[in-house]
Amino acid sequence: MMDLPIDHGHLEHLLPASWKTSITAWLAEDTPSFDVGGFVVGSDLRTATLWGKSSGILAGVPFFNEVFTQCGCTVEWHAREGSHVETHGGKKALATVTGPAHGLLEGERVALNILARCSGVATMSRRLLVNLRSAGYKGILAGTRKTTPGFRLVEKYGMLVGGADTHRMDLSTMTMLKDNHVWSRGSITQAVKAAKAAGGFSLKVEVEVQSEEEADEAIRAGADVIMLDNFTGEGVKVAARSLRERWKGEREFLLEVSGGLTEDNAESYICNDIDILSTSSIHQGVRHIDFSLKISVEKGQGPEVAS
Repeated sequence: MMDLPIDHGHLEHLLPASWKTSITAWLAEDTPSFDVGGFVVGSDLRTATLWGKSSGILAGVPFFNEVFTQCGCTVEWHAREGSHVETHGGKKALATVTGPAHGLLEGERVALNILARCSGVATMSRRLLVNLRSAGYKGILAGTRKTTPGFRLVEKYGMLVGGADTHRMDLSTMTMLKDNHVWSRGSITQAVKAAKAAGGFSLKVEVEVQSEEEADEAIRAGADVIMLDNFTGEGVKVAARSLRERWKGEREFLLEVSGGLTEDNAESYICNDIDILSTSSIHQGVRHIDFSLKISVEKGQGPEVAS
């Protein structure tokens, strides 16, 4: 059994107070002026079905709900967020949305786009996590900050639903000192000291390193997390074991591996001397999960519409 964040409570409770304003902005982007289609259908009460049309992890329920709340509709779910939806090449009814016809169509595309993207991220996160656990890795799988501007909250939420760690949410969450920081400051030691002085005791400092020698300098300077960047799978195992043995009993630190990790090669990096495997492959360029929303047509009202 895997210990997933979604098993500990409602992930919606993690969302900041400001998140609903993003939904308002996305709806405004999609309908900046007159909605002639909405005029055509009017405000008669209608019911629509959300169909899952490809298999994957369902994620993004709070965002979907809020879209339709702002459009004057209600949503009743028939599937649990975080569950695996299996369509077997067909389709599966996942939710019922009720409201004025113009509201259903106003929210349709925005809601589906969010759900498709968020579920795609969750699905890839879960798949890679399952593969790593099956191969014996006990550490953390994390996403990165290589997210879509304006859409980070949804993508990070998808990672959590899938079971991955969100890593740092933004530049303020943790100080990560990469090559540009080190070159600009002069050395790893000077960069870590400056970060510690400004960030204080509550902000972790991570340092990206290219060799064991750089890792030693970062550990000696007091870095909390050492990122072995762009090492080979075998190189990771050798370096991690060496660093653990050399600093045993002297310094506490976490080891992270990043750089080029994908679903195809991540297992070659598995080593339980490594605490964190981080990758952008669980959220960059992932396949979306296919959904559609179709209004139910009662007999005598009009032609049946295929979903």
